Amino acid sequence: MSNIKIPERLECIISNVQSGGIVADIGCDHAFTSICLVERKLVEGAVAMDINKEPLKRAKQHIEEAGLAHCITTRLSDGAKELAENEADTILISGMGGALVTKILEESLGVTKSAKELVLSPQSEIYLVRHFLHGNGFKIVHEDMVKDNGKFYVVIRAVPGKEQYNDEAFYIYGGYLIKHKNPVLAEFLVKEQKRIKSVLDGFGQQVDNKSMAQEERKSTLLKEYNMIKGILFKINF
Repeated sequence: MSNIKIPERLECIISNVQSGGIVADIGCDHAFTSICLVERKLVEGAVAMDINKEPLKRAKQHIEEAGLAHCITTRLSDGAKELAENEADTILISGMGGALVTKILEESLGVTKSAKELVLSPQSEIYLVRHFLHGNGFKIVHEDMVKDNGKFYVVIRAVPGKEQYNDEAFYIYGGYLIKHKNPVLAEFLVKEQKRIKSVLDGFGQQVDNKSMAQEERKSTLLKEYNMIKGILFKINF
């Protein structure tokens, strides 16, 4: 893959894998991440795992084409269920919603807790993942946000340890990102703030009687708007 341009999101994921050992690439799809990690000598080997046979078939083909079948194996698995405890130093999950990421980790909690690091890139409900990590003996030691093809992506690196956030906004938007004044987070928050303001302005233009549901929605949006405003103030943006 040395002559293929790697998307920024994938580069960010790769840069967060630091165990140097065996990576379990859960939901591996084409196994490009595993191949890149091995080719760059960032890991000793990989277990490329997927719940579906067809993606796994393509993954195996790409691994063989790269000449890496001796150090990357493929495995049909529902999440991490076919992974043994202490088999992987890094558990890597990307391209899934936060609820599914936490489900996979929770269903194989022994395997999850035996890993040296978790590298996670949930595409939605990221607050669920952050809460799961803190509730199950992990601390977030690094977090990135990148913009790739107009979309925003978060990558979390967590290791065993104790940590809690004292502000729910840190779980929703990322305590590490806020603390380190991530510029892409600032861009994302400004965009969100504009979106919310547009919706709130729409509420103000309505002349008919407001329903209870509308009022609750407006209250939620105002809370979200003020939360974002507070974060942008904190990061001096």
